Amino acid sequence: MSERRERDLPNLIKRLRERRSRHLEHGIIYRGAFVAAGFTVLAAGLAMVVLPGPALIVIPIGLAMLALEFAWAENLLENALERAAEAKQKAGEATPRQRLLTAIAAVLAIAAAIAAVIVFEIDVPLLPFI
Repeated sequence: MSERRERDLPNLIKRLRERRSRHLEHGIIYRGAFVAAGFTVLAAGLAMVVLPGPALIVIPIGLAMLALEFAWAENLLENALERAAEAKQKAGEATPRQRLLTAIAAVLAIAAAIAAVIVFEIDVPLLPFI
């Protein structure tokens, strides 16, 4: 890996690479249990994509656990962290007009959902006016 690329890595990836050597010193049973736990956490995070829960937090935790053993998990985690950093940067660079349009779209989406509940007479216990 080039020196520039290594320097631009997120801190989490740098810390994972440092921790990997200590992790590999553990016995095979510990490492096997750790891998099983990593897959369990990753599966729970993936389930949270469609179920309620903090999928965007749990999935990277599972990938970080698996990255201590597997290069593919480290690559996925690195790509996800880079894309998250890019998205954060783009969100910070949004113009006031873009922010206003986003807020308007959110308000309209909420209004449409409420209108659908009223028009289609959907029973929602949290909305007492229906």
